[in-house]
Amino acid sequence: MNEPADLSGLVTDMHNHLIPGIDDGATDLESSIVMIRAMHSLGYRKFIATPHVQWEMFKNTPEIIENGAAIVRARLAETEMKVEFRAAAEYYLDEHVDELLENNVPLLTIHNNMVLVEFSFIRQPMDLKDTLFKLQIKGYQPIIAHPERYLYFGAHKNVYDELHDMDCIFQLNLLSLCGYYGKKQEELAQYLIKKGYVSLLGSDLHNIRHINILRASTTISNTVNKLLDAGVLLNPGL
Repeated sequence: MNEPADLSGLVTDMHNHLIPGIDDGATDLESSIVMIRAMHSLGYRKFIATPHVQWEMFKNTPEIIENGAAIVRARLAETEMKVEFRAAAEYYLDEHVDELLENNVPLLTIHNNMVLVEFSFIRQPMDLKDTLFKLQIKGYQPIIAHPERYLYFGAHKNVYDELHDMDCIFQLNLLSLCGYYGKKQEELAQYLIKKGYVSLLGSDLHNIRHINILRASTTISNTVNKLLDAGVLLNPGL
């Protein structure tokens, strides 16, 4: 049997759904702790939870998110694990985000002014660049969550160049590196790595099945180590 993957060089998982009961991630507190323990065994020591803020489905406010994170921290304090657990959010770029920006409501950030954002997997939003620019005008630096999963970019890869030139940060999902989401997503992930556009890696963890794949995949751990050796990843400093 192969040794479990060692992802300790990343230190921080900055994209996961570990706060229980508020989105499509962990269903209850004990599930959260089981997943954190499993990720801890892979070498992670810091977790930034990023529950969905997608107003048609997950009406999460900073208060809901922070309260959920506090419950997880309290339970972690009862364990032997020495881990840091804090909360941000994964904002779906919709009218709700527009309203938050217009009303100067502070967004939950990954680190300093960096905000994790996602958008439709089906079609590129017509106003994508405008919305990202609005974020920047308000002082935020957008982190594009899992850009390899927006398959419509595959036929128009110049969009990646444009987003990168806009100073957006690209966050790749670890599971894309082993083809979990599909072959095309894996190919786009490798394309972005070769372009030198990947600055963050996240688990996008929703359930224990995801961890089992991370644990078993030498492809993932080998790619992580190459990116760490190249010094291009921001994870360890978060």
